[in-house]
Amino acid sequence: MAAQLDFGPPPKGTNSDLALERSRASFNPEEITHLLDGGPNRTVRRRRLQDIIENDPTDIFSNEENNYLSRTDRHVRAMAKSVRLLEICRSLGVGEENDSAVPGEVSLSPDFETLQYAIADDPLPVSLHWYMFVPNIITLCDDEQKARWLPLCRDFRMIGCYAQTELGHGSNVRGLETTATFLSEGNGGQKGGSWVINSPTVTSLKFWPGTLGRTCNHAMVVARLVDGSGKDHGVHNFLVRTRRDEDHSLMPGVTTGDIGPKIGYNNMDNGFAKFDKVLIPRRNMFMRFTTVDEDGVYRTGNASDAASKVAYITMMQVRSFIIEAAGKSLARACIIAVRYSVVRRQGFADPKTNTELQVLDYPQQRLRLLSHLAASYCFTFMGKRIRRTLKDIEKGLLSGDTTISKEKVGDIHASSSALKSFTTTAAAYAIEDCRRACGGHGFLMCSGLPELYTTYLQNPTVEGDNNMLPQQVIKVLLKLVGHVRTNDERRMAEWTQCDAGYLVEPVKSMLTTTTGNDVHCTAHNASDMSTTEIILAAYRHRSARLLLVVDSELINSENDWNASQPAMARASVAHALYLLLRSFVDEIASSSLGSNESRVLTDLARLFGLRWMEEHIGDFLEDGYLSAEQTGWVRSGVARMTEILRPDAVSLVDSWDVPDFQLKSALGRWDGNVYHAILSSSVRDPLNKTEPGPGYQHLRRLIVDGVAAHKGGVRSTASRL
Repeated sequence: MAAQLDFGPPPKGTNSDLALERSRASFNPEEITHLLDGGPNRTVRRRRLQDIIENDPTDIFSNEENNYLSRTDRHVRAMAKSVRLLEICRSLGVGEENDSAVPGEVSLSPDFETLQYAIADDPLPVSLHWYMFVPNIITLCDDEQKARWLPLCRDFRMIGCYAQTELGHGSNVRGLETTATFLSEGNGGQKGGSWVINSPTVTSLKFWPGTLGRTCNHAMVVARLVDGSGKDHGVHNFLVRTRRDEDHSLMPGVTTGDIGPKIGYNNMDNGFAKFDKVLIPRRNMFMRFTTVDEDGVYRTGNASDAASKVAYITMMQVRSFIIEAAGKSLARACIIAVRYSVVRRQGFADPKTNTELQVLDYPQQRLRLLSHLAASYCFTFMGKRIRRTLKDIEKGLLSGDTTISKEKVGDIHASSSALKSFTTTAAAYAIEDCRRACGGHGFLMCSGLPELYTTYLQNPTVEGDNNMLPQQVIKVLLKLVGHVRTNDERRMAEWTQCDAGYLVEPVKSMLTTTTGNDVHCTAHNASDMSTTEIILAAYRHRSARLLLVVDSELINSENDWNASQPAMARASVAHALYLLLRSFVDEIASSSLGSNESRVLTDLARLFGLRWMEEHIGDFLEDGYLSAEQTGWVRSGVARMTEILRPDAVSLVDSWDVPDFQLKSALGRWDGNVYHAILSSSVRDPLNKTEPGPGYQHLRRLIVDGVAAHKGGVRSTASRL
């Protein structure tokens, strides 16, 4: 039995420093909580659902032992959480809302997302089923296919994954090698015709799809369609059964497995799959927009060009979740780091006193954490707005709305690509910076920050690698430049209804006048420089200019696309930052917040804009848009905003209303009783369960047996050599 460390009972009440911080807030945190939730009623509902998860009698959702479980145990426990979550959903009637497109489908209910988040961001092995598999069936399958498959998905008899990425191909979808070759009934196919799904090379094996390794029994396989005449029509989607219902054994010709431990996200069974001439029915091709008949003849439907891109809308919806998750994940890191930086004291303001400074009062700590906090709000509001926009576009496309232009579909693709690339890159850096801001204790798993960071690290790569996405952004935005250059009034009018519409006027000015590139910031003093109007104007100018830099490079290099990739990356970041700040400002303006709440969020928006302007100050100086004096105002403005926001820091992180159960952090506890929590976690480590420790059998050979004792006069083998 291990010796028990007696460090006394946990402190009663809230840490005095945290209590003081909360008492001096200049606004009501609950009002901002309502804004984040979507209204007071949603806050009440969310809290009720969180309580159900936290107090579930099975205790399966507890995370207290997570840090001490093996990867296999974590996966198994996450699977048990998945099953229990669905049991709870059925008991609460989740998915039975009257307006549900698929009655009983839990994933379409707003309550389902809340329940998942309440599980404390513990990845669930079945999550790709509801994030990608079901939405693609709803979007890409015809009515008969949906009627056949959606009830099975709803009841989780059919559990699917989205199998696109291959061992040798990721972002380059056109390079995928898996084939789906038509086989007629007379040539050995099933009645009505079949597809032969095949992995012809090592690099064609599906590799990375979540849920594929051990969990799913069906896969939505993205493969090259070869019709009855032998013509390759590029990639299409096919439903492939991977495992039998009765015993979950693999189907003939199918080999799947888990790809192995990763840097994080290890509850999930990211998998590989090889298909060795697997035969599936012809009607297992998703046939809403394209069909292949019993003779193997390929036909496209009557859908408009915009409607035919509805599959991309589904993919973009996943990106919108990722953008919003960037904000929420970063918010959790900020909650931990800000609260701990108030409780933690280090250094003395006056050597004559024994009162140590709160770490958050150091200007550098204040700057880094409050800047990240501003980003967490900004990213979250942007993600919510993109989701709403995508839902509206999808609804219009599926209903045959012909007013949705090519520009609108391309524009939202550019927005989601730029925002996904920027927000996930920035959030990954910021979460790690929050961990470092917690000093040595941030290195402890019980701080909650290491797992938060490593689990998050998948996001800069999934759903489009962040270094590739800017090229997709620029392909769209260069079309806008082309329409402005040719003075296409109709197209320019359509662009003005899009996210990128802000670019039309500055691009027109820069292309058509000699003074277009001789525009300067209009701030006359430091106060002007810190207004959101001045900051947005600067971002608008920078974004238009950098887009035209790409355009010029391509013209001068005779369209050497690859040579212009660095310029494209800069222009994509500029576009994302303008959209983010504008969305933040618009969200505040359109809300029903009180004056104090609007003021503090506006201060966060100002800090966000100034901080990223300072980060990229060269872009604003390069063409003389900012003067040297104005640059100084930007830097002083950043410092000033952090001073203004400092008294409200704790209340701003409290507004996220993340309970300790979800936060999973000894450092970020609501009550601030940090040190007792760290020790409580330490003594639970299995290494401490026995005395002496489990490695003593080896250690004894040194201490008792003396195997390493120096024996004088005996030359070592090394010296003789």
